[in-house]
Amino acid sequence: MSERIFIFDTTLRDGEQSPGNTMNTPEKLRVARQLEALGVDIIEAGFPIASDGDFEAVKLIAETLKNCEVAGLARANNDDIDRAWEAIKNAQKPRIHTFISTSDIHLKHQFKKTRDEIVTIAVNAVKRAKKHTPNVEFSAMDATRSDWDYLCKVLAEVIDAGAITVNVPDTVGYTVPAEFGELIRYIKGNVQNIDKAIISVHCHNDLGLGVANSIAAIQNGARQVECTINGIGERAGNASLEEIAMILRTRKDYFDADTRIVSEKIYPTSKLITSITGSSVQANKAIVGANAFAHESGIHQDGLLKSKLTYEIMRPESVGITKSSLVLGKHSGRHAFRERIEEMGYSFGDQEINLAFKRFKTLSDVKKYVYDEDIEMIIMDEIYKIPEKFKLAYLNVTCGNNTVPTATVRLEVDGTTYQEAGIGDGPVDATYKIIKKMVKTTSKLLKFSVNSITKDMDAQGEVFVKIEEKGQTVIGKGADTDIIVASAKAYINALNKLEYVKKRKNEGM
Repeated sequence: MSERIFIFDTTLRDGEQSPGNTMNTPEKLRVARQLEALGVDIIEAGFPIASDGDFEAVKLIAETLKNCEVAGLARANNDDIDRAWEAIKNAQKPRIHTFISTSDIHLKHQFKKTRDEIVTIAVNAVKRAKKHTPNVEFSAMDATRSDWDYLCKVLAEVIDAGAITVNVPDTVGYTVPAEFGELIRYIKGNVQNIDKAIISVHCHNDLGLGVANSIAAIQNGARQVECTINGIGERAGNASLEEIAMILRTRKDYFDADTRIVSEKIYPTSKLITSITGSSVQANKAIVGANAFAHESGIHQDGLLKSKLTYEIMRPESVGITKSSLVLGKHSGRHAFRERIEEMGYSFGDQEINLAFKRFKTLSDVKKYVYDEDIEMIIMDEIYKIPEKFKLAYLNVTCGNNTVPTATVRLEVDGTTYQEAGIGDGPVDATYKIIKKMVKTTSKLLKFSVNSITKDMDAQGEVFVKIEEKGQTVIGKGADTDIIVASAKAYINALNKLEYVKKRKNEGM
């Protein structure tokens, strides 16, 4: 049977301490509920003595959650501990988490205490917390820069005082996996009463080793990991919850250990944290980054289409992502290109695919990503050869801050010229309303976007529009140095495509 690894989530405490990640009380409660649904074992809801707002948030979370422990952080003094208890006392399973440093660096420069004084403070803090609840955790801050024998002495004393979890933090992200694994092994072999407590670790990511150090600790006897969603936290952040959970889940054959994390809720939880804090994860972030299940290489795409096992060690669905994505770019191959065209609802022979693929390769040399809209344009231009039922002959627009936007449009329809004028909410709106009236279309405008093709003030603008009629959607594109003219061209281009698609359907093609 796999070893159970407890997940102690500190997104709401350490994660919130990083610049820009502050959350209000409703947001904290929303995150706490999501973490509970995710299956974390312990939620460190905050630092109750830090502020009245933090106290109220921790109290509300403690009173609301039913299926996981709720911890409040407290320094090793009576006021902090009593305040933490007031905040969490109504939780189903409250935990007081108290801490003090054990490294000589901190003792000399920050606390100005002797080693013996620190032992006394730590023991008294645990005893004070124990009067409130049997569920007490003690952290030896800056443990990885502490003298190992002294660290073992402190841990033994606090376990005797009643701590049932002892945390070994890499507070400044200083250690490396082999060293940290050896430290955990040393603690297990030199703290005589260690069997009465769970060893926990809390690894910061200053050297990019937060997850690696946590995994090394697990391999050497740690059974609780303190981590955050998206790895957020002070400075470079904390060990990432999603990475630890999926390393153990994916390589259960190697570690013979697992968490109770509901992995399908990982991605939604990550997105929630991003939406609340505004701190996006980098595209290549493991598990939850935008590129985590995206493939552009032609070799990878071809293998993936033949068997998911070729280039994916996890199913995207297992972490809550709908499916893998084949990103079309200059490295993509014919197989992926044909697959995307078929997903878009088209079916072509080899000759037509080859024609479109050649144009795709040319386009992908100048565009980083080729989107469905681009492929739609390629199909219409290279395969369908859309005839122009409608042609823009003339356009004149007047507008300004004290002028009603007015447009005059001259349009050729099957070779016959028509002219209309009208008003709108803006120059583009006025132009589109007149064109719609002249063409007598019932289509709806779904999307309008403008891009700059070239640089400087005389840049050529490129406009894309998406229109829909009776379930049929088409994309139109227009380019001009005058953005209003480009907009008109894009709309007319889309209307021509719509007419062509309707004609093909009527002809049974």
